[in-house]
Amino acid sequence: MNAPLAADVVTPRSAILVQDRPVVAFGPWLASSLRDCNQSGRSLQIVTPPTTRLSLPLRLVLAGEKTPWVVGSSDEGYYDGLSGAPLHWDGGAFTLAPGARDYAPGYLTRPAVPIGTHFTLTFRVRYGPQELLGGALERIHRVLLGRPPLGWGTAEPATNMWAPAEITSLCHQRWGYPTWVMVTGGESEIGPEAVIGTVLYTPTAEGMEESVTLVAGYPEATPPPIASLPAVIGEVAAEHRLLSLSAQLSPGRSDLTVEPRWLGPPAPIGLAAAREFGGGAPTPPDIPGYQIGEVWWYPLGDGRSAAGWQRYEQLMRHLRPPA
Repeated sequence: MNAPLAADVVTPRSAILVQDRPVVAFGPWLASSLRDCNQSGRSLQIVTPPTTRLSLPLRLVLAGEKTPWVVGSSDEGYYDGLSGAPLHWDGGAFTLAPGARDYAPGYLTRPAVPIGTHFTLTFRVRYGPQELLGGALERIHRVLLGRPPLGWGTAEPATNMWAPAEITSLCHQRWGYPTWVMVTGGESEIGPEAVIGTVLYTPTAEGMEESVTLVAGYPEATPPPIASLPAVIGEVAAEHRLLSLSAQLSPGRSDLTVEPRWLGPPAPIGLAAAREFGGGAPTPPDIPGYQIGEVWWYPLGDGRSAAGWQRYEQLMRHLRPPA
């Protein structure tokens, strides 16, 4: 099999891409490299200096990879830009440094700019075989920015104007295979500074399932519209087959780029679930839920307190889809 495209170092276990630039995005060349690595069984590892940031779509794509972002230099040492774990080169790949028990010092440095809030909505919607895709995503995007997304694409940058019919056509042309796309809302003078989402369309026996992670970046002084969530969920559930939706807040840059340093933990706001995913089932007394249309909404916290994760874990033990 051919070596991954644009790799600076290729070993039987990894492909190393050295990127010394302000922001690394999930462009076509990187998407191709990641595909080649998955096919060959290699891990993709991107090496950058501490001043480099990742775009949000690339950060989301790399979330499931093993030590994908290597930060530092041979003089100062290396660390995982997503977890802060110290790394070293073992001859075949960057791996966890032996004996490391703490975060790397570079991961604990102060951020380069004031930090705002990331308002993250993760939801799943099921569409019939003849339905137009993207409707639920557009509805939620309108709540955040007052307008539909501006663009979409299969890699960064999103060069296509927002057109649900085109996305639907692409997914049907690739029927039988998942289709990944990104969407962008562009800059905003009110509310969030930016809104970016990634979407995986997966064919099912009933049609198409849309799995979305939509993130809005708010400046420090601008609060996200948490209070509007129940109304939004009701609107989406009334128009589409909403399976689940989770909401959380986390510290982050309002431009939605990601620095290789610790900014603070995320915390949950709430979770919505359809009946087939356990919605409406008996839950612990301290996690009262209520029905909104065809789904149940369970408030878990204010998005600031880590105690919300305890309620989340309790809730998930009760919300199990039928076997």
